Amino acid sequence: MSGGPRQEPSPAPEPAGGRAAAPRGASARTREEVRRLLREYHDTRSPALRERLVELNSDLVHYIARRFANRGEPLEDIEQVGFLGLIQAIDRFDPSLANEFSTFATPTIMGEIRRHFRDRSWAVRVPRRLQENLLRVHGAEQELQSRLGRVPSIEEIAAHLQLEPDDVLAALEVSPAQHAISLQAPAAGESDESSALVERLGAEDEGLDRVEMRDVLERAMAHLSPRERRIMALRFVDQLPQTEVARRLGISQMHVSRLQRAAVEQLRKEFGDEVLV
Repeated sequence: MSGGPRQEPSPAPEPAGGRAAAPRGASARTREEVRRLLREYHDTRSPALRERLVELNSDLVHYIARRFANRGEPLEDIEQVGFLGLIQAIDRFDPSLANEFSTFATPTIMGEIRRHFRDRSWAVRVPRRLQENLLRVHGAEQELQSRLGRVPSIEEIAAHLQLEPDDVLAALEVSPAQHAISLQAPAAGESDESSALVERLGAEDEGLDRVEMRDVLERAMAHLSPRERRIMALRFVDQLPQTEVARRLGISQMHVSRLQRAAVEQLRKEFGDEVLV
């Protein structure tokens, strides 16, 4: 091949069952047809010529797409993204440089697929640097595991990628953000539909209003004695009737009523007439 050293793609996870089979080498006749069509397309920009070039180079797209299989995306979707990259390569290729088209198109196709995983397949948006590092870490994990015969350590992955161990850990921590879980899915470790995640979500706490009321009363009743403040808490926060407050504290209902009226007046002075009890 001419046009300088070939740009090798970075390691990618292998599909189940081993490495994806490389595309069969194109015949000399096919390669010559591709060169001829690329020259014609460069001059005419004919949609029909571009469609024929896509057809002739489809095996390259299928081969590259299979290298990205088993990442949670349907292979057909990955291939469609790969064909977008192929079209970009066809549009940008300059026949006058005499480069081999497959050498030029490979990084373009792979780059488009990587952008798809980086920008569109995340359930939660995270910084692009972490997304890119996560793809590199996954590739390094599989390469090192194949070489070492065991799961590599964080330090080994970091040394392999020339990253700090903290950067590897940060990338792994964002991995769960790639996929969303349905709220109707069973909770972890359970199969009963009645134990769906949505059933475990918190509801509005009716006691929050009482907490707010207690804070208001404590500020408004700061001049009262501890016993008198206790009376007001039972009356307005716990919402007990005057007779029950009197019974609990061993005082008359009249005393409770008097303290209540004094509290209402204090509240109105501090917070206005809109405060009603």
